[in-house]
Amino acid sequence: MLRKNEIVTLRIEDMSDEGLGIGHTDDGIAVFVKDTVIGDSVRVSITKVKKTYVFGRAVEILTPSPDRVMPRCPVARSCGGCQIQEMSYPAQLHFKEDKVLGNIRRIGGIACRKAGLVRRTGKDQCALFYPIIGSRAPFHYRNKSEYPVGRDKNGKLVAGFYAGRTHTIVSGAQCVIGIEENQPILNAVLGWMETFHIPEYQEATGKGLVRNIMIRCGFATGQIMVVIVANADRLPHEAELVKEICGALPLAESLIGEADPAVDSCGVRRAITGIVLNTNKERTNVILGRKNRTLWGSDAIEDAIGNIRYRISPLSFYQVNPYQTRTLYETARAYAGLTGKETVWDLYCGTGTISLYLAPYAKQVYGVEVVPDAIVNARENAKLNHINNAQFLTGKAEEVLPREYQEHQIHADVLVVDPPRKGLDGSVIDTIAAMAPERVVYISCNSATLARDLAVFAQKGYMTRKIQPVDMFPQGVHVETVCLLSKLSEAKNHISVKVDMDEMDLTAAESKATYQEIQEWVQEKYRFHVTHLNIAQVKRKHGIIERENYNKPKSEDSRQPGCPEEKEQAIEEALKHFQMII
Repeated sequence: MLRKNEIVTLRIEDMSDEGLGIGHTDDGIAVFVKDTVIGDSVRVSITKVKKTYVFGRAVEILTPSPDRVMPRCPVARSCGGCQIQEMSYPAQLHFKEDKVLGNIRRIGGIACRKAGLVRRTGKDQCALFYPIIGSRAPFHYRNKSEYPVGRDKNGKLVAGFYAGRTHTIVSGAQCVIGIEENQPILNAVLGWMETFHIPEYQEATGKGLVRNIMIRCGFATGQIMVVIVANADRLPHEAELVKEICGALPLAESLIGEADPAVDSCGVRRAITGIVLNTNKERTNVILGRKNRTLWGSDAIEDAIGNIRYRISPLSFYQVNPYQTRTLYETARAYAGLTGKETVWDLYCGTGTISLYLAPYAKQVYGVEVVPDAIVNARENAKLNHINNAQFLTGKAEEVLPREYQEHQIHADVLVVDPPRKGLDGSVIDTIAAMAPERVVYISCNSATLARDLAVFAQKGYMTRKIQPVDMFPQGVHVETVCLLSKLSEAKNHISVKVDMDEMDLTAAESKATYQEIQEWVQEKYRFHVTHLNIAQVKRKHGIIERENYNKPKSEDSRQPGCPEEKEQAIEEALKHFQMII
């Protein structure tokens, strides 16, 4: 077994969902290595040893991967913001596409074939998987950046990002995924703090004033909002702070007149239109508090996606990549198949961005969101766009949807979901199935929980038809995915089709490890035996659905023994090894 600080030589063969390179020693032990790229040959120092895998630090790149590039950011390795900036953008897209497809097949058990391939016998029951849509702007694309303020390891006052797995702040003034206007604004705020001896907030003691600097930009309008997050209701020398920030960039009033060459790629010049003080006195890692006070200008900015305008306050949720947001929403609209006659439900609607984007093409839209302030923003945005066929409801989706369906008999022709990373609550899927919409459009930021939910939908009679990854986060590991699910016909309309497995693409049966393979893996690694029942119990725990008749008790009151803890842990490690769970 490897020991801490031992040096090994590896070839990086794969990457984890967190962007860590994965190589294997001669005896098959998986080693996870930060800042490596698939195809690298590296010397690695072991930093942490687990039972079946280890972590390491790259000490020398022996042979760089053909996909390795020099990162644009000078602090790319120390900053925890961009995990794969050392990988060329085409390779990033390939990695993300493979990650989504692998999760859909292995975790969800969904048979897929890549769109554009020639259809052969038996392919009708496969979901179409489309190539990932890359961004035309892989740098300087974020319309919102949040910078904690503190001291770096040399004691210098900085605003930036936390280094990976630490609370050490690395300067982010030259961040290459934020807008270029961020740097002069950060310099202005830090200069004001130095001049007037304004103390930064200290997590350990809860003392100090300035906690974070948040900058939001409307790419379609050029409007910029600066939000100072402070451990107080007021700051000393606020007038001087406003003067410093306003001097960092042109103000909105200066936009009137002749065109200026200092414009972005869309031809819109950017200018500061509002400065807001946000109060957060809580001892928490949540960035924003609930109280805002406008120091200068407007308390919100506006932006547009297509023909829909949105008013964005400091607390509003809004997609961070405007270049790709329209691509995402257009894909969702196309999958919804709207003709102007449909009733659409949009769950986890936030400030109503998707709801309002779909409303001109639908008969009626209902948006559901748990955050009351977001619903207020959604209603304001509906008025801003003169949209009268969108209604917004406050509450948890798992509570609002059953209530409206059962008590008010509100149906859905199309249902759109855009849940958080944890995916959908089981009761939400149950109610969606009961409402029986013709189509479900599932937008996900986590392909693993998406795959799990698609498997549950399949049990409820919904087949996954189309899958479209969209790269919303270049230089990072996350990826958005849009899926179209449609309700299967009633049983009387089904026909029996004999499918030759040799003619199909990689299916659930081919992409998952068998029970015997899992048993053999556990036997080899842990030197004890696990039963098929043990494996089935752990798979169910992780949402890997078993066949309906597999290992069911023979009667309702019969009892099955639980899986012992040490066997459960071993099986979980096996499932991770075979990439069936993350």
